[in-house]
Amino acid sequence: MQKLKIPVTLDPVKAAQKRSSYDGIVPLSSLTRLTESLLDQQADVAVKVQCATDQQGLAVLQGTASCQVSVSCERCGEPMTLALNCSFAYTPVKGDDSAALELIPERYDVIVRNEHGEINLRQLVEDELILALPLFPMHDEADCALSQAAMSFGDIGPEPEKPNPFAILQELKKK
Repeated sequence: MQKLKIPVTLDPVKAAQKRSSYDGIVPLSSLTRLTESLLDQQADVAVKVQCATDQQGLAVLQGTASCQVSVSCERCGEPMTLALNCSFAYTPVKGDDSAALELIPERYDVIVRNEHGEINLRQLVEDELILALPLFPMHDEADCALSQAAMSFGDIGPEPEKPNPFAILQELKKK
């Protein structure tokens, strides 16, 4: 099966009414905020999105995104491959509809539609992948090029004993 590119923007209400489903790719090079943290930008992100209407009548976008990325290990500085997998469930709202926010179940995240009633699907996928990135990517300690001994910076000797600052008060109390 040939993988097609996922559309950049999408009208979630119309897509939910049609029960649209998208299975395709997003080029990693088009996700500029994500690629700032990566070493290699040649991969593709596999994306699956299903649009439907739930029991409350809310338009819902559910999907998954996954890819293999190359990042720098924060411990040893060597490149490492990392699998990013995320799943998401969104319901769209108009930007000024605060009353509808109270009716949305907690299992859905909220996404604001633009003035044309559309959402930026690539930006949504990019946000989810950025959240899936670890804060400090590191190899397992057994696989890391930096040994445990190299991470030790010497022994810390016992702290020299300091005079008690309250010793003067102790002497005044004795008088």
